[in-house]
Amino acid sequence: MSKREFVDFATVRDLLLDTRERRGELSYEQKVALQHAEWAASENRGGLKTSPEIFTNLFGDLAKNEKLGQHPEVCAKIAELAPMKVEDVRVIIASKRIAMDTDEVEEIITIVRQHIL
Repeated sequence: MSKREFVDFATVRDLLLDTRERRGELSYEQKVALQHAEWAASENRGGLKTSPEIFTNLFGDLAKNEKLGQHPEVCAKIAELAPMKVEDVRVIIASKRIAMDTDEVEEIITIVRQHIL
């Protein structure tokens, strides 16, 4: 089984910009992906500009959580979206049916705030 690596939109943006610089052009699909990654990594999506460093550090701290650590894809989603409300975290963890009480969810939000704000 191969190890999956999760990356954020800022990393995708940086990789595609590097590719464009090296090759001089991008395919249509790469251009569309770059436009989306630029938007998703900017303040225009949710009011928070993201960076690869923040994503990596936040992902690592979320993965240390006993319940989230079993679901790296959920850690990646939380690290990318940086939810600040209990309801928003619940929507994300519901996809894997992760049971967390409100105190546990608020602990996740505290971790997110430590990295984002």
